Amino acid sequence: MTTARERPTLEAVARRAGVSRATVSRVVNGSTTVAEPIQEAVRRAVQELGYVPNLAARSLVTQRTDSIALVLPETATRVFSDDQFFPGIIRGVSQELEAADKQLVLMIAGSAASHARVERYATGRHVDGVMFASVHGADPLPSTLVRSGIPVVCSGRPMGQVSVPVPYVDVDHIGGVAKAVRHLLELGRRRIATIAGPQDMIAGIDRLAGYRDELRDSGRRSLIAVGDFTRESGALAMRQLLDDDPDLDAVFVASDLMAHGALRTLREAGRRVPEDVAVVGFDDIEMARYTDPPLTTVRQPIQEMGREMTRQLLRMAAGEDIGHAVVLPTELVLRESA
Repeated sequence: MTTARERPTLEAVARRAGVSRATVSRVVNGSTTVAEPIQEAVRRAVQELGYVPNLAARSLVTQRTDSIALVLPETATRVFSDDQFFPGIIRGVSQELEAADKQLVLMIAGSAASHARVERYATGRHVDGVMFASVHGADPLPSTLVRSGIPVVCSGRPMGQVSVPVPYVDVDHIGGVAKAVRHLLELGRRRIATIAGPQDMIAGIDRLAGYRDELRDSGRRSLIAVGDFTRESGALAMRQLLDDDPDLDAVFVASDLMAHGALRTLREAGRRVPEDVAVVGFDDIEMARYTDPPLTTVRQPIQEMGREMTRQLLRMAAGEDIGHAVVLPTELVLRESA
């Protein structure tokens, strides 16, 4: 069995390549100041000897860990539910980090204790940057890390008054909802309700604002129930809306998962979709194609959001200046529910 003492050292690589230890160190740490023939000799020696760099020691020299944290400020139950937002974000982030030869560190932070742990880990410089997805309320942690000099990017515009600007990647929630409500109006629907998302998240706030703005412009009154982006909350909110206005003939639902719950409630109440009540969701997760009937919805590019967050963060970590905000477009996808 090979022991730690038998592993090839930097000095052994230097002797094999016929160069100094300092030259080997520069090549191994990615320096571009070494002539290409010497770099090739060092790489050949590394391969022949099976030398593996000491990453901990290298990070002390380069001040880089080549690791990026993705923080999900949710409970594990929510992250690993059937909400496809989180897998989509993780997939996009993973693809970009893989292409950049960086390591993903996934951190679930659904409690005050886990927030404190994330802060200790990040300020201890165990990662080169931090991305946040699904931030609730005026969470101070992103700003705290920015003040510590750590590159940070959020999914979604930060809420409230932040002490320092935090770069973010978001989608056009308001524009997407406007398309959905206009579509319902063009279908001749007159009593259009909404199941809004949680009002401690910018996605929930902006999607409700888009609904209200569009109805106000059409001269119609709002009819609102609030859910938390889960299927169960959508079912309960739909019952509330039917109790409040049995004659409603359309509903915009702020997530596809809530729309799935709403469809169940409508079916149980004997309402046909779309004949009696037209339904439009938001997200365009895979399930939207297989609901009964298939769901008309607003597509947001979840995976691309993860990719763009990662691109922005890697640029920041490399010392580049980036714009404060990137807003990705949304698209109305027509199916049979409206």
